[in-house]
Amino acid sequence: MANTPLHRQNLIESAVTLFRTQGFAGTGLSEILKKSGAPKGSLYHYFPKGKEELAAEALKVAGRVVEKTLLELATKHKQPEKLVKTYCQMLGQWMEASNFRSGCPITTTVLETVPQSETISKVSLAIFDSWKAVIANALIESGMTKAEAKKKADFTITAIGGALIQSRVQQSTLPLDNTASQLKLLFTS
Repeated sequence: MANTPLHRQNLIESAVTLFRTQGFAGTGLSEILKKSGAPKGSLYHYFPKGKEELAAEALKVAGRVVEKTLLELATKHKQPEKLVKTYCQMLGQWMEASNFRSGCPITTTVLETVPQSETISKVSLAIFDSWKAVIANALIESGMTKAEAKKKADFTITAIGGALIQSRVQQSTLPLDNTASQLKLLFTS
């Protein structure tokens, strides 16, 4: 029984990794089980609704990691443009380290499941909102109005998501670098 919570966590972490590289549709439950080392019965024990329920939990975990990273960067860098530049550099390094095979597990899953999956739609909205809130708060602290900060934070998350996709396609960090440069201009205008 001591391994029970560990199996659940391993299933989630394996799903995050595989969704990031293969997407939701391209990842089978048998692959998740194999990678996790969890017994077959544990999958439906922890996720009785199957792959969609597991995906929702995997997205929550991945979303919290990004939110935590953004919060740490916001604490370290008081200028929003520096926060975003540093984050884009981190993403570029991560993409290069994976030979541009990894993407964002949220984006890849959302593209394949939304709007069909109400569960994943709701989870994704909450995740994106949490990221936008971090950016918006940094912009507000730099002197921007709340309304303007919310718009620019929304655009920031949208732009970075697009840059990640373009970086993967181009196998280059240039889209992330360009996005950070353009967002700097947006923040200071």
